[in-house]
Amino acid sequence: MKALRAALALALLPLLGPAGAVEPISLGLAIAGAAASALTGIISYPRLYCYFKECCLQSHGQRVAAVLQENLDRRLFGQHLVNKVVVKAVKGFLNNSNSKKPLALSLHGWTGTGKNFVSRIIAESIYKRGLQSKYVHQFVATLHFPHAHSINVYKDQLQSWIRGNVSICPRSLFIFDEMDKMHAGLIDSIKPFLDYYEFLDGVSYRQAIFLFLSNAGAEKITEVALDFWRNGRRREDILLTDMQNALSVSVFNNKNSGFWHSTLIDKNLIDYFVPFLPLEYKHVKMCVRVEIESRGYDVDEDILTRVADEMTYFPREERIYSDKGCKTVDAKLDYYYDF
Repeated sequence: MKALRAALALALLPLLGPAGAVEPISLGLAIAGAAASALTGIISYPRLYCYFKECCLQSHGQRVAAVLQENLDRRLFGQHLVNKVVVKAVKGFLNNSNSKKPLALSLHGWTGTGKNFVSRIIAESIYKRGLQSKYVHQFVATLHFPHAHSINVYKDQLQSWIRGNVSICPRSLFIFDEMDKMHAGLIDSIKPFLDYYEFLDGVSYRQAIFLFLSNAGAEKITEVALDFWRNGRRREDILLTDMQNALSVSVFNNKNSGFWHSTLIDKNLIDYFVPFLPLEYKHVKMCVRVEIESRGYDVDEDILTRVADEMTYFPREERIYSDKGCKTVDAKLDYYYDF
């Protein structure tokens, strides 16, 4: 507002001469015109304009990393690999003014381990409207690409959607959910957009971000986690190198995955395969606590424990990991609280 008042004052100075120099009606029109001109000039200034209207702007990597880190630390539990890899990958990419290709992250793990949450936080860290931003585009395999016999139509549509949206905003974010249910071969249609091309038909895709969400590979992730547990090793000691290669090979050879024999993997166009570890009982309790607090209630330890106990766990003998992660916590809390 200070900037607006200052600009208006400067715009009106030339008009405020001797009292009789301008007729009252002319003065009124002049003042109105000057005010409109000043306001238009101010709103045309990119930062102020984008304060009122969403713009396609490159967010600073440091700010994005700070938002990501804060939200992951506060609401994502038991996922030290995700926390480290996602923040570093996104921060480094946004800070690189000369990236050679788009950023492509493939998030893998069981339902309820945090894949959708992390993709939402990434969207919110780049755009104020998050998933509702017109520069964020979500595709759900079973919703947008349901019929196997239409795969060639889907390929053409997908290419057109990506080309059109990146032409409007180079920093577009594309999220592909349910990759394990996508028809094999469909995702390869976007291979040129993820490759190391400076321009394709006059369009550069090097600032875009692609996220792929999938349950495929969850068995391999659990296998590594269980091996650490049975050998008395902490899950926090699991390194990305302990499962990165095995995970990519597992997904590549999974006939029930949209990445089956995909050129995106074969040509090394996925920058990171990010493993979401299965959640333990203690992590479920953390999810319940945060959800209770987010609803404005004092935490009732008895209810917290009961909700966590009602979840089912695997393997059947050891009962270590929640088979739905934290996915049903919200619904279970509805049972205990009268809204």
